[in-house]
Amino acid sequence: MPVQRLDNRVVLIHPKGATAELLLYGATVISWKAGSRANSEPAERLFLSSKALLDGSKAVRGGIPIVFPCFGPPTHPEHSRLSQHGFARSESWELDSTVTDNDDGVSVRLTLGPTPSIIAKYNRSFHLAYVVTLQEHQLSTDLHVTNTSTSDGLEFQALFHNYVLAPADEVLVYPLQNIMYYDKTEATEEGRNKPKVESRSNVDVRKFTDSVYEDASQKYEVMWPGEGVQIRTSGLKDVVIWNPQSEAGSKMADMEDGGWKKFVCVEPGCVRGFTNIEPGKTWVGQQVLSVVLM
Repeated sequence: MPVQRLDNRVVLIHPKGATAELLLYGATVISWKAGSRANSEPAERLFLSSKALLDGSKAVRGGIPIVFPCFGPPTHPEHSRLSQHGFARSESWELDSTVTDNDDGVSVRLTLGPTPSIIAKYNRSFHLAYVVTLQEHQLSTDLHVTNTSTSDGLEFQALFHNYVLAPADEVLVYPLQNIMYYDKTEATEEGRNKPKVESRSNVDVRKFTDSVYEDASQKYEVMWPGEGVQIRTSGLKDVVIWNPQSEAGSKMADMEDGGWKKFVCVEPGCVRGFTNIEPGKTWVGQQVLSVVLM
């Protein structure tokens, strides 16, 4: 069967062998396996920490968590009772339907609306739909945010927190040259809020990196010797490049020993400022991850 529903997760299976696995908790994609031209055997493309908790007790360390409605510590007055990165990655979603099931690809829709636990900390009218599509060499994720209010606008931030499985000491991300960014590793608040301009043609993560690029290209190459993943986006104007290295990674209880050596986070989103949706309207942010066919 191309879509398998297990107790706490959904598995997508493509006729050519590619697979994707999603937890209902957080709608987090925890695995994406696809082949390349050099090796048709499906290989894992996402990092998942061996210490990640998959029981719904904590947001998952790895895969593709969804950030909504705030990025980082909340700064909007309506988000004051939320934890870092909001609630979408730490609530149980509903499997709504199978959207596509054919030789080209298979996709499912998950949904999330106000639940008692969400309303207790975020009393706004909204509906989230998340469509995940698996093709032979691609994985697409589409987040639909609908403002179900009849009178008030909805302000939010959103981001896909992609953990791309790659050697951190060799991986390069481009094109980001000449893009303005904010370096969140700076020691002072003044430094963290001071814009810089990226001078490098290829961005590496050989040291602790937490950079927020504003109004970026929405198309990124993530490359390392003999391998690569391309990320194309729509509706997601910003991108975050993150790797904690040992400086921060060793302090994370759910990060495996040396786990920071195995990934780069390339995170498309809308996180500089807030997106505003009028009553009854829907915003869509999409990304397409593709294996670079070498």
